[in-house]
Amino acid sequence: MAAANPKLWEPGDGFDTLLVVTAHPDDVDFGAAGTIATMTAAGVHVVYCMVTSGDAGSPNPDDKPEDLAALRQKEQRAAAAVVGVTDVRFLGYPDGAVVPSLELRRDISRVIRDVQPDRVLCQSPERNYDRIYASHPDHLAAGEATLCAVYPDARNHHAHKELMTEGFLPHTVREVWLMATAPTLVVDTTDVFEKKVAALRCHESQVGDGAQLEGLLRPWGEGTATAAGLPEGRLAEGFRVVNTA
Repeated sequence: MAAANPKLWEPGDGFDTLLVVTAHPDDVDFGAAGTIATMTAAGVHVVYCMVTSGDAGSPNPDDKPEDLAALRQKEQRAAAAVVGVTDVRFLGYPDGAVVPSLELRRDISRVIRDVQPDRVLCQSPERNYDRIYASHPDHLAAGEATLCAVYPDARNHHAHKELMTEGFLPHTVREVWLMATAPTLVVDTTDVFEKKVAALRCHESQVGDGAQLEGLLRPWGEGTATAAGLPEGRLAEGFRVVNTA
């Protein structure tokens, strides 16, 4: 459900670099591929950072984790290209065992200091009881670690001092957008809906031939748009905006 009177995002808001941090390959495409396509078309530089490579993302016990990881990295890079993203990074944490550790906070802080984004988009650390699949434990842990990396770690000279030794200087992120929570802002994604579907079709190991995707995604987008007061027939993705300047 959208918050009262969520704002509509408009290009040219002065945020020129976006870092997306999610737990698994395909998370960003389910939650924000339309937004990413809209932003890259508006000239925003977008970088993806996946905490895991999805090496547990198969119901087949005979699948080898290293083979799954390689496949899902390939799928995510293909999906990213569909929406205009060419820089995709994987931190290599084990799928299904992510915790908001100091080590993960450090590694996300390293990426933040390297990319120097104005805005970070990540998963919410708060459980969503209306849509429990959005609250996979890895999602919650990745969201918590990312918020901790944004504040206070990435901006603090004294946090993870090895990063200074490596040459990664402190950086302050001005704003965070949280997925899978009551949005305070929406992005109209009507005109890029086909790109969102195409990006998700790249994750063949997870969605098969993707025949079900439009029927799944369109009601989500319509519901978000309607709750935000957009005209009938529009589609949207929603986020909770957190000021972290």
